[in-house]
Amino acid sequence: MADAADTTPAVSSTPPGKEEQGGGEGGGSSNREAGGALTDAQTEVLEKCLHALKHAKNDSHTLAALLLITRLCPASQLDKPTLRRIFEAVGLNLPARLLVTAVRGNDNSGLPPHELLSLGTALLAALSTDPDMASHPQLLTTIPLLLGIIANGPASQQREAAQEQKQEGEMGQSPDCKTQSAEGVNTDSNSASVTKTGEVKTSGQGDDSSEAGKETSPSSKLDEAMAADCYQILTAVCALPRGPDQLLSRGAIPALCKAVEQNQTFSRKKGLALLGCLLSGKTKDKVWSKHPAELCTLLVRLSKDFCQAKDQTRLDMCAQLVQFLPAVGVSIESEELKGAAARVWGVLRPMLQAKLTPRQIAPILVLSACLLDLYGWELVGPPKFCCLLVNRACVEVRMGLEEPPGNELSPELQHTLTGCYRIMEAAIEQACCQGVSQTSAPPQSSITSLSLQQSRQVLGVLEEAFSALMYHLQQVDPSRYGDPFNFATFRLLCSWLAEETSCLKEEVTGLLPFLIGYSRSHLQGESPEQDLSEWMADMSVREKRGAWTGKEALRYLLPALCHLSAEEGPRKVLLTLDTPALVVDFLSQSWSSLKGKSGIALIRDPSMETACSALLNFTVTEPERVRKDPCFRTLEVLLGEALPVLVHKPHLLVLAANYCTLGLMMGRLKSAPSGSVEANQRRFFSTALRFLRSALDSSSSPGPVKVSISWEESWDEASELWRLGLQALGGCIRAQPWITTLVREEGWLKHTLTMLGQCSVLPDQHTQGALEEALCAMADQCQLCKLEIGDMMKNHEGALSRMRNLKKTVEVK
Repeated sequence: MADAADTTPAVSSTPPGKEEQGGGEGGGSSNREAGGALTDAQTEVLEKCLHALKHAKNDSHTLAALLLITRLCPASQLDKPTLRRIFEAVGLNLPARLLVTAVRGNDNSGLPPHELLSLGTALLAALSTDPDMASHPQLLTTIPLLLGIIANGPASQQREAAQEQKQEGEMGQSPDCKTQSAEGVNTDSNSASVTKTGEVKTSGQGDDSSEAGKETSPSSKLDEAMAADCYQILTAVCALPRGPDQLLSRGAIPALCKAVEQNQTFSRKKGLALLGCLLSGKTKDKVWSKHPAELCTLLVRLSKDFCQAKDQTRLDMCAQLVQFLPAVGVSIESEELKGAAARVWGVLRPMLQAKLTPRQIAPILVLSACLLDLYGWELVGPPKFCCLLVNRACVEVRMGLEEPPGNELSPELQHTLTGCYRIMEAAIEQACCQGVSQTSAPPQSSITSLSLQQSRQVLGVLEEAFSALMYHLQQVDPSRYGDPFNFATFRLLCSWLAEETSCLKEEVTGLLPFLIGYSRSHLQGESPEQDLSEWMADMSVREKRGAWTGKEALRYLLPALCHLSAEEGPRKVLLTLDTPALVVDFLSQSWSSLKGKSGIALIRDPSMETACSALLNFTVTEPERVRKDPCFRTLEVLLGEALPVLVHKPHLLVLAANYCTLGLMMGRLKSAPSGSVEANQRRFFSTALRFLRSALDSSSSPGPVKVSISWEESWDEASELWRLGLQALGGCIRAQPWITTLVREEGWLKHTLTMLGQCSVLPDQHTQGALEEALCAMADQCQLCKLEIGDMMKNHEGALSRMRNLKKTVEVK
């Protein structure tokens, strides 16, 4: 690149002193500082510069015009059309070449590498203020170079520093010599130079230039002006819709972490802010999974700074630490990080015990919630402090939610309350199970070591907070069902109801219309799912199942529905709200989604099993509703379609057991068909008989019967469903005698009798009772079955001989 010395136009007749001091009246500097519009005179000169820029014949002409534009006004004062004209005239090619030339150390450039970098980054920073330019592919290609600069400083810095030491004595002796400055770009004695403050100096300012060179010569750190420009460009890119991905794919995390580690210029002020943006929302999981080592090192350092900071600084740093904590679900096995978290808790304990205003306690509670997400209660502290933490969170929730109807909650308050929700949720399971079992107690630093009295205290403050939650939800208008904060509140209440429904029973029953209406609204797709997922990520709330989807809000309510549908009062309210139809709709949608998957994607969904349990409660307690409600006919068709598929999916055995038992429990309520049996119904019963038969393995006869290999892993969860299914099968046979023919055709009767005749003992007494009930029903309804059972009991001993009720039924003597 040619030297610009011989082509630089005249700069201005304004005395140098005026320029350096910020100008007098009408001076350009005063306009720049005020941030006002350009004067007519400035606009005229700007137009001439733009014309010169557009018609420049070489790089020297281009640089000269750019220097004058920079002297005239900073980039912040240029409007988008002007920036666009500069971009069209210069393009991104020149600043990109300046950076590449500087990094390669090309001695033929005519300018020192440091000055090339300074000018290149200044140009890119100016152009990046326009989002269209910031997203230009050519600017994006400079990101690795910029990241290298902020992490390591200019590549030529050490060489330039040595040259500076050699030239330092000469600079004061010869004002006409070529000088270098970390604050700007200087060329030969007759050329113009641009400083990073936007001023242009000529050789007539040699004494000031020389002084500036002494004060700001390159050192081991990047100069502030260049660092500011680099961060301006990177921040502009980050603000683009796909900006974070552009930075992450070009190595932003390692570079920024290195800059902070080496305490490079602006690494704390601007580098941490940029890192925080890259670690916010949905990208946090991906970033932590890809760069755990660098982020762990950074977090340990920030934790150390937090522990050593003064009181007010600590409060300010709480929000910063939250940004850099790993996402829930990301496996981080680092004892150093765990130790850092323990030390942070050590600092938080006295802070929480102090008298704090709501504004002061908010960031502390949010940080506490994030630490709980990361390591649970293990590191929190003694039981007394655990109680204090839960109490303070509950108090904030009550104060925040018990506002008069119509009062809007600020985003800051929502953020604080969401953190309190997570503390409460973490306490619910632990506090509710106290008194049930005190065995295998963890170390005394855990909330699981609460005494019975402390557990009751925690449950008491939780109850008060949940009363406030229900009051808040009662005020929610259907038009606000899509509000993410209301979803977070709904979700927390559901987690409480899943564990505890005996408290506040009247309030809970009164809230059922809202809970069912809210769940139905979301299931029908009336909520903006994307906004919900982004909001939850911003609030650092993580869902272990995967992404947040408001459409599946019913999932969180289902465990509570299992409890509530078993109680007469709440169940009657649920029936008036057409709750069975809602649950059937959920099962139908979930099955449609599940059957479209295969292989690894076909994972177990506990919510579908819970939905079956709720419907089972309605089936047992409300037989007339089951006979008349059309939704149960829809459910019958669904079960007939799904069960033949599920029995061939071993990892979905518990769901298959739920479907089988639910279908049989419904079948016992039906009367025998007047005509031929529907194919769907016949297919369901055939599949159910084969499924029930597969649970026990008699291959070890004449020894005890064992649970089959395919059922063994799930037996604890599926055994009760299997027994209930056998009992329901007996009911189906009595209600629909045609099933006995199917029992014989499918070989269930022969297989069961052979097994019972040869084996010495069944797995347990309940299993024997369930099998006996089914066999008695068959003997009552089918003469051939009765004869076959009688013959087997006469000729064989084993477990069959101990079924007294069956003996009476078949009259074996």
